Amino acid sequence: MEVILKEDVPKLGSRGDVVKVAEGYGRNFLLPRKLAIEATSANKSVIEQMKAASVRRSAKEKHEAEALAKQFEGLSVSFRRRSGENDQLFGSVTSSDIADALEKKNFHIDRRKIQLHDRAR
Repeated sequence: MEVILKEDVPKLGSRGDVVKVAEGYGRNFLLPRKLAIEATSANKSVIEQMKAASVRRSAKEKHEAEALAKQFEGLSVSFRRRSGENDQLFGSVTSSDIADALEKKNFHIDRRKIQLHDRAR
């Protein structure tokens, strides 16, 4: 059975891929959970349109992110937190803290769009 994935499925494929699966797996797992649709010619054309729209949306988001990054050049924010021996930090700096600090500098950023990465010293 051929299906078109509507969502990323681990060890099977990513969204928009046309994959062959066993009849039972497709009928009993993928289709009821709306993870995939049957691969008919009509559905294939719909998926192609969805992929094109996704590419356009991604390009727009990338352009907006690059423009925002240019505004942040040279900008720095500082936070005061307590620390213990060996400079071990008590508490943390969260995305909300960063959003609040940027708000004070007239940058309106949604805290959910701020991604923090752990950094080992």
